Amino acid sequence: MNNPNPQDAPEDAPFEAQTPPPPSAEAAAAALADRVNTLEALIETLKNERLMALAEAENAGKRADKRIADNAKYAVSNICKALVTVADNLGRALLAAPVEARAANDTLKNLATGVEMTEKELITVLENQGVRRVESLNQPFDANFHNAIQEVENIGVPSGTVVQVFQEGYVMHDRLLRPAMVVVSKGGPKREAAPARPTGGNQTV
Repeated sequence: MNNPNPQDAPEDAPFEAQTPPPPSAEAAAAALADRVNTLEALIETLKNERLMALAEAENAGKRADKRIADNAKYAVSNICKALVTVADNLGRALLAAPVEARAANDTLKNLATGVEMTEKELITVLENQGVRRVESLNQPFDANFHNAIQEVENIGVPSGTVVQVFQEGYVMHDRLLRPAMVVVSKGGPKREAAPARPTGGNQTV
């Protein structure tokens, strides 16, 4: 009788692997549900990232458009700063030719008329570029628009009133082009709070 010893089996005997049993229907369904949930979460994440990328691209485009618009809007600011200095000089020239002196001298009168016409034309050019003069005299002092070079005692007006203007201030569109150089009163009654000006005077071009 043959001894069923495994050592006596032929070396080339085939190895029979044991195949695991197939998963149950419940386990397969649970695995499929987990896979579906994972894919749905991934899709939702990708959707959110896409929306965020689109929003950022839109905002970047708006910022770029604003920079381009501002560059075009304030491109001539340096030239306008130089022109308001010319306007200052024309105003000083007219102060040197008072009305009484003009009436007594036709040459001076004609010269002053020419200077006035030049000044008006220059102001028109500046206004076409969005430049306008800041109303300062008898107005409350506003650090956004005024540069106080002196304080004087004056009890006849509320404290902090501009009582003299040495140099006119200008704004360009909604930004300060040049502050006004002013003298401010002190010693008078306290000024009531005034409404804020609409222009963005704290920004300078």
